[in-house]
Amino acid sequence: MTDITASIIVIGDEILSGRTKDKNIGYIAELLTKIGVNVMEVRVVPDKEEKIINTLNQLRKEYTYVLTTGGIGPTHDALTADCVAKAFNVEISENNEAIKMLLERIPLKDLNDSRRRMARIPHGAKLIENSVSKAPGFQIGNVFVMAGVPTVMQAMLDVIIKRMETGQKLFSCNILTDIKEGDIADILRSIQGRTETVSIGSYPYYNDNGYGANIVCRGKNIDELKSIASIIKNDLSEIGNVEIGEIL
Repeated sequence: MTDITASIIVIGDEILSGRTKDKNIGYIAELLTKIGVNVMEVRVVPDKEEKIINTLNQLRKEYTYVLTTGGIGPTHDALTADCVAKAFNVEISENNEAIKMLLERIPLKDLNDSRRRMARIPHGAKLIENSVSKAPGFQIGNVFVMAGVPTVMQAMLDVIIKRMETGQKLFSCNILTDIKEGDIADILRSIQGRTETVSIGSYPYYNDNGYGANIVCRGKNIDELKSIASIIKNDLSEIGNVEIGEIL
C-alpha cells in the first residue's frame, strides 16, 4: 500500500513572535495518524507573500496533502487565500456560496468589506464548511486551507478527513521504564537494527524518583510491534523496571 503523506504549514507572525501558542499541529497530526495519513513535515512561516507561496509550492509537490492554518480572517494581513491563488496561478474573487455561509451567522447590515474578505476564494476551489463561525475554508488540488482558531480549525478538519484518501493506520506502543536513557541507548540501537518496519524512540524524563526514559514504538503491523515491544521488555528488564502500555 502506498503511503499517504501530509505536511502542515502554520501561517502567522503571531506564532513566530510567541504571542500566540500553536494548538493545532498536535491535534492535526494525531487525527491524521489515526486515519493512516502520515504527517512528514511542519513549517511555520510569517505573513509574507513570497514565503507562503514558495513553501506551499514546494510541499504540495512532495506530499499527498498539504494543510495550512491561519491567515484567512478579515484583517488586512490575512494573505493566505491570495497566496494560494498565486501558487496555483488562478484568479481569486468573492464567492457567492461563501457569502451565503457568512450570512448564516452575520446579519447583512454587518457584512462590511473586512468581513467579506473571508468570502474571497481562489477560482476552482471547493469550500470547506465550518459549523462554528460559518466562514469557510477551501480546498484546491491537494491543499486544504483552514482557519488558525483551534475550534474553527477542528470543525474544518472534521470535513477534510472525509475527503482524504486514507492509508494504513500507524500503531504505537508506549513502554514505561525507570532506566536512564544512557543505559538503554546501545540496547535499543541493537534492537532497531533487527527491524525495518518498527521505529523505536526513547524520551528521557525526570521526576521525584529520579531520571528515567520511556520508549515509543511505532509500526503498521501490530504483530511485529508486539514482538519488538516484548524484545525490548525482555532485554531491559535485566537492568530496571519495564511496563508495556496499551497499543493504540
